[in-house]
Amino acid sequence: MLIRHARPTRSLAQLSLLILFVLTLGSATAAVDLVKSPNDDARYRYLTLENGLKVLLISNPSADKGAASMNVSIGSGDDPANREGLAHFLEHMLFLGTEKYPEPGEYQQFIASHGGGHNAFTSFQDTNYFFDVQAKHLEPALDRFAQQFSAPLFTADLVEREMNAVHSEYSSKLKEDSRRYFSAEKAIYNPEHAYSQFAVGNLETLANRPDDPIREDLVAFWENHYSANVMSLAVYGKQTLNELEKMVRPRFSKIENRELSAKEHTAPLFKPDFLPALMRVQSVKDLRQLEMVFPLPSLREDYAVKPAGYVANLLGHEGQGSLLNVLKSAGLAESLSAGQGLDTGQSSSLNVSMSLTPKGLEQWRQVVDLTFDYIRMIREDGIKQRYFEEIQQVSDIAFRFQEASEPIHKVSRLAMQMQHVAPEDILQAPWMMETYTPEKYRQVLDRLTPDSVLITLLSPESLPESAPRTQWYDTPYQVKVLESGDVGKAPESLVAQLGLPDPNPFIPENFAMVEGETMPHPVALDAPGAPKIWYARDTQFNTPKANVYLSLRSPETRDSARGQVLTSLLVDSIRDNLNAYAYPAQLAGLDYAVYNHLRGITLRVGGYDDKLHVLLRRIMNQVAGPEIDSERFEINRKQLIDDLRNQSKGKPVQQASSQLQSTLIEGAWSAEDKLEQAETVTLDELQAFARTFLAEVDPVMLAHGNLTEASVINLQRQANAILFQNSEIVDVPRSGIRNLPEGQTDMAVQVDHPDTGYVLYLQGDSTRFEERARHAVLAQIISAPFYESLRTRQQLGYIVSASSYEILEVPALGFMVQSPSADLATIDEAVSGFFNTFGKTLAEFSDTDLEREKQAVLSQLLAQDRRLGEISERYWREIDRGEFAFNSREKLAEAIRNVTLEDIRTTYQGAVDPRSHALRVYTGTDINEEQEQVDALRSVPFVY
Repeated sequence: MLIRHARPTRSLAQLSLLILFVLTLGSATAAVDLVKSPNDDARYRYLTLENGLKVLLISNPSADKGAASMNVSIGSGDDPANREGLAHFLEHMLFLGTEKYPEPGEYQQFIASHGGGHNAFTSFQDTNYFFDVQAKHLEPALDRFAQQFSAPLFTADLVEREMNAVHSEYSSKLKEDSRRYFSAEKAIYNPEHAYSQFAVGNLETLANRPDDPIREDLVAFWENHYSANVMSLAVYGKQTLNELEKMVRPRFSKIENRELSAKEHTAPLFKPDFLPALMRVQSVKDLRQLEMVFPLPSLREDYAVKPAGYVANLLGHEGQGSLLNVLKSAGLAESLSAGQGLDTGQSSSLNVSMSLTPKGLEQWRQVVDLTFDYIRMIREDGIKQRYFEEIQQVSDIAFRFQEASEPIHKVSRLAMQMQHVAPEDILQAPWMMETYTPEKYRQVLDRLTPDSVLITLLSPESLPESAPRTQWYDTPYQVKVLESGDVGKAPESLVAQLGLPDPNPFIPENFAMVEGETMPHPVALDAPGAPKIWYARDTQFNTPKANVYLSLRSPETRDSARGQVLTSLLVDSIRDNLNAYAYPAQLAGLDYAVYNHLRGITLRVGGYDDKLHVLLRRIMNQVAGPEIDSERFEINRKQLIDDLRNQSKGKPVQQASSQLQSTLIEGAWSAEDKLEQAETVTLDELQAFARTFLAEVDPVMLAHGNLTEASVINLQRQANAILFQNSEIVDVPRSGIRNLPEGQTDMAVQVDHPDTGYVLYLQGDSTRFEERARHAVLAQIISAPFYESLRTRQQLGYIVSASSYEILEVPALGFMVQSPSADLATIDEAVSGFFNTFGKTLAEFSDTDLEREKQAVLSQLLAQDRRLGEISERYWREIDRGEFAFNSREKLAEAIRNVTLEDIRTTYQGAVDPRSHALRVYTGTDINEEQEQVDALRSVPFVY
């Protein structure tokens, strides 16, 4: 309109400037005012580019990292029926060369060399790409990133290679029960719904066929599905919003707008008249899980009121009288979760998942019956204003005091969220609970009926030989249509114990910040008695939160595998006794953990400081006098045995790494050692252990955050009175790492998995900061080339990495490969070949190259603290090390700054290529494990 009234005497240049000004002004006046947390200092701008791309810019002047994520509303649900896995394959290919940057590893190398990381994932309706990088290098990173969506090359030979990578990813997870379970679900879904399709892809579904080469299908899929108008981009940086926009507009406007729309999945997920049904799935690991899936219409438009969230909040409650509380007391279940499943925009579901005990698996009908009894109770008495107000209050508090997340995670989440919520709600959508909508809650509850449910049981129980098996994961499953009457009413004795939640006593009321500046590091308080206490006031994040840690180090735990088993079972008992009481605290933002480690037990409470002391006191009382129920003891012991056995069914590289660590770390007993003890431990023994656990103890406490010194001393006095009145305070030393002998030591691990696992560990000489720095920089330099060589070029496997493998400050390099096709000799030959080539690369490395890589390491080491908990964890690690100056990070950073090219070359030539102190662990299905090698290594001295 303004242009129409422009004076005709203006020059063409003046007119162009005016048009630009008006367009800019129009954009500003139409700006979206995003609702953000009061605790969020970042600035935001939402805009839509000329090609239809939705963009969210995030400016944080203090940011040390830049990050970006592109979300494409295309996923595995768009795969052609004859090319399952094509969307996933395309995700892989976009990383491997563009018109401007044709080298396949150039993007990855740039990100890695500038202190960042990158990845992507493909889901049913979305493909999400993301990276982070040092803040000053955001623009060149965006230049490379944008090219992937506007000008990918799909180089023919790389297409052929990357098919093998997709197949390796598929093969690496053939024994994973989550993938196997998912494949069984897909087998029974409506074949007219795309969710029933195989989503990963392999060499069969992506193979070249006569007159149908895969590259042509890949390019066609990109052209027919990737379009700017179905994409959303989130960019985070320290630059101003205007500067970020100048970076984004010219680069991402080049993405073609093909005016496409996201696919609508209108077919029902289940075939007509299929429900109610029962499916049994046979697992590889010792698992016992029950899931109940109830189909619902799409609830995307209700994100501001969350009716399914309201119902799930009551169903998944774990307090006194809750469904889980009653099931657990009856010895039927271990855990329970409830929530909304996939929402396609057409349909969704509400899912209730439980981990069952052996008794619960036998009596699964009783578990299901009680679940429906509880649903009935919610339907009749659970739709109340007070429940809504409590959920709303907790959500509002969480949003008000929201802490920052890692930029790479933030942009990935927001880019996905942009597709489904109003622009002004992008930041607040997960926390929104706007209005009380009882009619919507009833609509959800009315669909949670015995006539509309899929009940699935996952367990290792063998199914008949005649049972069908899934096509791609060879998973045995069995389906049965449920008849009327198969679901009934649970025993009255259990139903009578059910009750809806009481008002939450842990919702914080006092949000005042304590007076005083944030302390630079913890100080030891001069408070008599035990434990020794370290204190640091910290208010820099302007959140009334604190973290308190209490470590109970015991020689009873440290000295034997049996001691570790007993400690683990003691922790299980403490958690059992706390769960119903402490669950409301977790809902109110007051988290806790009780966990065992090599030296004993640690208690941690964190969150709003208002009622933190109440929860901590209850936990300490449970530790001082745990009630150990005989039935719960047997359940926990069986679960521990299952967990230990399941370790031998993990991925080959995981098993190899576990073997390596249990051999090298003092006191880190192997799963086999602990399994032997768990099979014979008794209730009487555990009860005696619990009584004497605190007889000799080495306690230490850290209190960090919005706390006064006086309040912390009071916590220490409570701990002393509750826990340590009759304790002898002793010293429980930290574990060491065994010093590998000269040369290479081999260790074999037999696994039931078709892939070969390979871990090569090259140990440093000492724990000196200079030695740690050299290994950290060398790991940074070597990681991307190793991946490029063995993964991208040679296609040895999907899992390929070279990284720092520092354990308890002992520096090392770790090289890992898991291959579906190569044996040990082939992998090791490839590793040796890489070492030979990389030596020449290092010889040509310049001081400029080294400085760049050192800065990348420093940016990771000195990454900006975004949450109170990140600082608390760092302080706690320093206390564990006995580094009471709290400056280890700074010392290591200074050592990294002083690393020279000569240092790197000397370390490489003296330790890496000759494998001077090496441990090679490999796996196979039919190999001999030699215990003598393990025993020999466990007798050597430690690294200092």
